[in-house]
Amino acid sequence: MQEKQQIHGLRPIIEAIESGKEISKIYFLKEGNGVLFNQLKRLAKQESINTSFVPEEKLFKLTKENHQGAVAVLSPVSYASLETILESTEMESNPIFLLLDGITDVGNYGAIIRTAECTGVTAIIISEKGSAPVNGVVIKSSAGAVFNMSLCKVNHLKDAIYLMQAYGISIIGASEKATETIYTTNLKKPLGLVMGSEDRGINPSILKIIDQTYKLPMLGKIASLNVSVACGATLYEAVRQRQQ
Repeated sequence: MQEKQQIHGLRPIIEAIESGKEISKIYFLKEGNGVLFNQLKRLAKQESINTSFVPEEKLFKLTKENHQGAVAVLSPVSYASLETILESTEMESNPIFLLLDGITDVGNYGAIIRTAECTGVTAIIISEKGSAPVNGVVIKSSAGAVFNMSLCKVNHLKDAIYLMQAYGISIIGASEKATETIYTTNLKKPLGLVMGSEDRGINPSILKIIDQTYKLPMLGKIASLNVSVACGATLYEAVRQRQQ
């Protein structure tokens, strides 16, 4: 596992964000104030960076340097351009892309990345807002697979879906209202698999624009699966179909 890289001080953090550094999280002094402090707060909100307001003892645990009321943790991974990946991918090879809609649980995120890497997924696409950060829990639960997987961060998943459809990629997602099961769905083609959050599933606005929905058979009394388990079941059905 890579060591956490940190930036301390208000102006250095602002400059890091403006220069395009991937910030995983910013820890702010709970009672902090001032022009630069408030500028950084606004910038963090604008860029959808995860933040936490903590007592000074927490900041001193993170760094012994003069932190000026803020410590930023750099993301251990860099994000790839979806456009670049699509341009360089041979569609004849029937690639699989994974689109995560509102997955905020870091344990699930890491497990999904691990399964995606094991099943040959080309890239994982997440939205800038409402997605889990890549932190130590994600790295651990992915068993390091996060360092072997292309991650793409986009402004809006809907725009990513339209772009992928323009490349001939079929976008599918799970829905309890679907008539077909995953086992009767053709997965032997360029595929974009949308996985929704456990609390609300796939956003209705996204469901409207995808090409097809499917469902996983539920034989017990509980109505839904953990999202990482559902993702694994779907990806391995794709593997099974492609090996026939």
